[in-house]
Amino acid sequence: MALNMFTTVLCGSAFGAALTASGVHQPGVIVSQFTLENFHMVESFLAAAASSVALVTLFQRLGYVQLPPRSRSSIGLFGNLDGNIVGGLVLGTGMALSGSCPGTVFAQVGAGIRSGFYALAGGIVGGILWTGVIRPLLPKPAANDDRTPAPLAIDEKLGISKLGAVVALEAIFVAILATTIRTSAAKTQGLVEPVAGGLLIGAAQLLTVVSRKTLLGTSTAFEEVGTWFWSVIKGAKTSASTSFRNVVFVLGVVLGARLLSTQGPVSVGHDVVALDHTKVLLGGILMSIGSRMAGGCTSGHGISGISLLSVSSFVTVAAMFAGAIGTGLALY
Repeated sequence: MALNMFTTVLCGSAFGAALTASGVHQPGVIVSQFTLENFHMVESFLAAAASSVALVTLFQRLGYVQLPPRSRSSIGLFGNLDGNIVGGLVLGTGMALSGSCPGTVFAQVGAGIRSGFYALAGGIVGGILWTGVIRPLLPKPAANDDRTPAPLAIDEKLGISKLGAVVALEAIFVAILATTIRTSAAKTQGLVEPVAGGLLIGAAQLLTVVSRKTLLGTSTAFEEVGTWFWSVIKGAKTSASTSFRNVVFVLGVVLGARLLSTQGPVSVGHDVVALDHTKVLLGGILMSIGSRMAGGCTSGHGISGISLLSVSSFVTVAAMFAGAIGTGLALY
């Protein structure tokens, strides 16, 4: 138990330090990406996703881990990916409003970025609303469905080999990354260049796979807090089986960001954009609800889910960027 907790905190700290070193936790970096003014965030994201795809594929082929693709999220509106689409749009809108995301918010808090505390407060409120109000209202999926299950991975969807899908995906990532670097001249606000920062995030993924045999993800922490909140309100005792491992992980993210942010002025978080704290709070609520509706966030879907070739992750990420860029261009 103690060893598992230590390993979880260690992996969280590595992730938090990587986010801080890369500079993608900076509200200005996030907002300027969604206004299409600076592609620092995309460069780090692509490098992190590409490295994660490679290492997860390697460990799966070696038999070290066997992790299934992310499941599709349905909220009973249209199709079996409606939760990924709507949740992704809500998540992206929240990210643009808050200048944060369900993972970087913890790095922001660790680095002492003021807006991060408002975003975190909103995220906690969102987790409470999701677990106790919104999720219970959603229709339950049909228990008995004789239809053939929809493919969860893009290689199955396209009818190609897994290795072929990985090679094609990596080629696409490299091509987009090379084009972005050549045309955008992203200005780094981290300790390292954007691509190097993305590789550091990939290294945090490597540590997580090797030590915990799982992948990066943070937004479930909000759901864990929400579940605990409602159990207290209802007077129920917290059972020994109640899991707070994601809460422990994000505490590690805060710790890692805090430790690194003391090492130099470049890594110390500064609010480089004027963000209205009411909007940040609302954004935190939306990004928490959206991530849980979609079944993951920028790390859980964007890095980890994509590394598993999950159809739901590609859909969620596309919706997330659509919502974020639309909101960013409209507001800033």
